[in-house]
Amino acid sequence: EVQLVESGGGLVEAGGSLRLSCAASGFTFDEYAIGWFRQAPGKEREGISCISRSDGTTYYDDSVKARFTISTDNAKNTVYLQMNSLKPEDTAVYYCATDLMLRGCVLSDVYDSWGQGIQVTVSS
Repeated sequence: EVQLVESGGGLVEAGGSLRLSCAASGFTFDEYAIGWFRQAPGKEREGISCISRSDGTTYYDDSVKARFTISTDNAKNTVYLQMNSLKPEDTAVYYCATDLMLRGCVLSDVYDSWGQGIQVTVSS
């Protein structure tokens, strides 16, 4: 059974940093795409970053490009999202996701396995 568990969220002031972790189990971690998504109150869930397992390419939404970095530790079956220069508009519940049919990642809501989500709040 695929399991994804996010951690590392919390409250931070604008301009600050957080690192989210997503611990994965139940599948061969380094073979399938992993994505980070977020959902702000009253808004649809949006893809913000992902990593392709076919070639290791990373992708970022324009809203987080140059501020957020996705990385993986295959030995720990964990994917990270380093978030720097946080803004109040980054406030959302953040999710990691995977899909055992995807090696190349996409930033759309097509993944079939999701973590429970973790709150990130950025104060102004």
